[in-house]
Amino acid sequence: MICIHKPTIPDVLLTKGTPARQKHCDDYDASPDDYRSGAKKFQFDDSIYAATEVKDELRERQHKKCAFCESFFAHTGYGDIEHFRPKGAYQQRETDSLKYPGYYWLAYEWSNLFYSCQLCNQQYKRNLFPLRDGRSRARSHRHNIANEQPLLVDPGGQEPSDYIEFRDEIAFPVKGCREGIITIEVLGLNREELVDIRGERLNRLRDLVLLRDLLREKVATIPTPEYSQRLRDVEATLQASKDDTAEYAAMARAVLV
Repeated sequence: MICIHKPTIPDVLLTKGTPARQKHCDDYDASPDDYRSGAKKFQFDDSIYAATEVKDELRERQHKKCAFCESFFAHTGYGDIEHFRPKGAYQQRETDSLKYPGYYWLAYEWSNLFYSCQLCNQQYKRNLFPLRDGRSRARSHRHNIANEQPLLVDPGGQEPSDYIEFRDEIAFPVKGCREGIITIEVLGLNREELVDIRGERLNRLRDLVLLRDLLREKVATIPTPEYSQRLRDVEATLQASKDDTAEYAAMARAVLV
């Protein structure tokens, strides 16, 4: 997971999302008990939050990678629009029943939207949104989410490397922090297939590190144009593996020197 910068809000979230949000808030105010019991449920408009322009902007800002596991979408499927704070209902723990309503007023909020691979979204995160203290949860649009202390790292508002590091291809919580532990667990960041593909990526990078070191020795003793150019190419490839656009950049940044 790396930081995701989203400076441009797609117009559809403003022109259509803003009135849709207001309608949800008005509906809640008219019948709060029914929405809190689950007797009434919000009908969300995916033509707004999952509009083509929203998907395209998120794909670009996320460099065609899942916001959470950093896999390229081509490797994991088409991807889903993910609501960081769940829109319909939420769970504090996986064993909890669904609690209503969810963060309905954030259904079309740009800061709450990411593009996620289907595994991270559908099999792992789902409706989970654990807080350090569940009593501080915002239960309606009349509450302040700033009072919450989420245990999931928000790649749009936090630096993930402050909470999650890598030891080889395995994700670890920084200094055992609770946010790192919960984020790794909830998002399945150490699921077997993901660890395997990160390991393959890491082995290729380490082969390049070995080649780089050998070429440096060659250039130091036999500074031919051919060796020098090959060294520059290898160094450029290693540097590119740490760029935002690279798959599993967080691991490469943590492991490579």
